Amino acid sequence: MVLDVIVGKDSTTVQIPDPFRPDLDAIVSQIELFASAKGTSIAGLDVKGLIPGMIRGIAGCENGCPANAKELVSRGYKNFSLQYIEGGILSADARAEGGTVLCLKMFPDF
Repeated sequence: MVLDVIVGKDSTTVQIPDPFRPDLDAIVSQIELFASAKGTSIAGLDVKGLIPGMIRGIAGCENGCPANAKELVSRGYKNFSLQYIEGGILSADARAEGGTVLCLKMFPDF
């Protein structure tokens, strides 16, 4: 599973090798470091709570794909704007401190 992190116009990729046992602290740390390097703080955003939902939305498939992804989008998550993109991609956008947009795009590995 791949997570693209976009802050403003800059982006980086975070690999999630085992979506069924993600290292959330490592993932969030990579996002925080990247955002910080771009002059943005994500302290007010619940990225650590969002990531597992996004992973389950793509990799869970308990109720059939892409039903879980679409269900997450319809429920929403805190101050993130969620979108299901064709092909099993989930996108989450939110305004970080200072008004910079943080975009997380999660892609399946199939």
